[in-house]
Amino acid sequence: MEIIAHQHKNGLAAEIVTNHIVINNIEDSLDLLGNLYYQQFDQIIIQKHQITTDFFDLKNGMAGEILQKYSNYRIKLAIVGDFSSYSSKSLKDFIFESNKIGQIIFVTSIKEALSNFLH
Repeated sequence: MEIIAHQHKNGLAAEIVTNHIVINNIEDSLDLLGNLYYQQFDQIIIQKHQITTDFFDLKNGMAGEILQKYSNYRIKLAIVGDFSSYSSKSLKDFIFESNKIGQIIFVTSIKEALSNFLH
């Protein structure tokens, strides 16, 4: 796993670069958060394919628990990918509400993630 640092006036964003799944479970997400928080990152950019598909099944509670942890630590998280293929109304509502609040955002590009972090 490689980390690309993006420094800007509102903080330091870590872009995760790998073809592997980084978050398989809640513990993995906490490890990632802790490691990057320790390195002074306050924003994380991760690709959708780097997160287990279980994350996007809201019934198991994984997404809610992970997002709550990131919110508690005030770490902004951007998940980059195409979410149009998901048909679940509850997931679409979850993405909409998350984007509205802005702590956790679902975006289509790294550029969009960085732009959101600037505000």
